[in-house]
Amino acid sequence: MITLLATIRDRFLLALQYQDYRNLWIATTFSASAAWALIIARGWLAFELTDGSLWVGIVTFAAIAPRVVSTPIAGFLADRFDRQRLLKWIFALNMGNNVLLAVLVMNGLAGPWTLTFLALANGTLRAAQMTTATALIPNLVPKEHLLNAIALNQATQQGARMFGALAIIPLLGFVNIEAAFWLCSGFYLFGFYWVSRVAIRSTGVIDKSQSFMANLFEGFVYVYKRPTIMAMVLLVLAHCALTMSYESIFPAISQDKLGAGSVGVSYLIAGIGGGALLASVFLAGVRSESVRGKLFLFFAFTSGLGPMLLAWSDSSTLSIAATVVMGANQAGFMTISHTIIQSLTEDHVRGRVAGVYSVHVGGSMAVTNMANAAFADVFSASSVMVFGGLIFVAVVFVSLGSGSLRKLYFPGAVPAAAVGASAN
Repeated sequence: MITLLATIRDRFLLALQYQDYRNLWIATTFSASAAWALIIARGWLAFELTDGSLWVGIVTFAAIAPRVVSTPIAGFLADRFDRQRLLKWIFALNMGNNVLLAVLVMNGLAGPWTLTFLALANGTLRAAQMTTATALIPNLVPKEHLLNAIALNQATQQGARMFGALAIIPLLGFVNIEAAFWLCSGFYLFGFYWVSRVAIRSTGVIDKSQSFMANLFEGFVYVYKRPTIMAMVLLVLAHCALTMSYESIFPAISQDKLGAGSVGVSYLIAGIGGGALLASVFLAGVRSESVRGKLFLFFAFTSGLGPMLLAWSDSSTLSIAATVVMGANQAGFMTISHTIIQSLTEDHVRGRVAGVYSVHVGGSMAVTNMANAAFADVFSASSVMVFGGLIFVAVVFVSLGSGSLRKLYFPGAVPAAAVGASAN
C-alpha cells in the first residue's frame, strides 16, 4: 500500500509536493467551487423568477463575457505587478461581491437585472483570477513538472464543478437558495486565506519604451504571429462554443430529463465535474508526447459526441452518465490544449498570452450560452446540444488538414524541435 501511494504521488501528484503550488491549488479549488455553485444558484434563481431560459442565458453571459475585456488587462497587470498580491486583491473583492449578493437574495431584492450586474462583476474578477494564476503557476514548480502542474490545476478547475455542485445540493433541497450564496462567500474567504500563504513573488516583463496599449496588445501579437499557438487557440474557441456552452440550458434539461428542478441541475453539473476530475488526474500521469497527441485528437472527437449522448438519453441514469462522459472528454481536451499553449509561451509575456487565450474561450462561451438559451426556447434544449456536437465533430475532421495541428496530434512524425519552431 505504501509503495502504491508513493507511485501515485510521484507520477500523478508531483506538483503538489511544492508548498507554494499546493497553497495556490487549494485556493483555486475553493474559488472554482464557488464559481460553479454560483452558476447553478444564479441560473436557477433566474429560471424561477422569469420562468424561461432566456434570462438564465443572459445571467450566464454576464458571468462569462468579461473575459473578452478584462483578461487582456488582467494579463497586462500580471506581467506588470506582483502576481500573488494581485490574486489576494481579486479574492477579497470577489468575496465582497458574493456577500452583497447573498444579502440581496436574503432580503428578496435580487431581480434578474441585479443578478446580471453582480454576475458581471463576479465574472470580471473570476477572469482576472484565472489569468493571473495561469501566469504564476510556471514560477511555482520546476520546468520539468509544468505539465503535471497545469494538469492538476485543470483538474481543480474542472473537478470543482462536482464539488461546488454537490456542496449546494443540501442547501437547495433542504434549506433555501440564499444559503447557497452564503456558502459561495465562505468558499472565497477560504481561497483568500490560502492564496495569502503563497510566498514566491514573480512578475513578467513590460517594455517601458512602448506605450500602454502596445504592451497591452503584445499578447495578441505574440499569439497571432505563431501559427501553432494560433491554430490551437482557434480550435479551443470552437470547442468551447460548440461543446461547453450549455450551462444556460441545463435548467431546461433538468426539467425535461430529470424532473428534479434546481437539484437536477446540480446533479448534471456534478456529473460533468466528476468526469472532468478523472480525466484531468489521469492526464497528470501522462509523460509521452506521442500519447498526449493521440489523446488530444481522441478527446477532440469525443467532446462532440458527449452532448449528443445527453440529448438522446431517455432516463435520469443515462443522463447523469452522459454528463460524466462529457466532463471527461471536455476536460481531457482543455487540459492538453492548455498545456501545449503554456509550454510554447515564454514567461515574459505569459500573463498577456493567458489573457488572449481567455478572451477567445470566454467570449465564445458567453455568446454561445446566450444564443443556446434563446434557441432552446424556440426549438428544444436537446436539439441545440445535438447541433453543436455535430458541428464540432466536423471541425475536428477539418483540423486534420492543418499542418500545425497534425504535428500536435502526431508529434512522433516530426522532430520535437520542428514543432517548437513552427510556434515561433
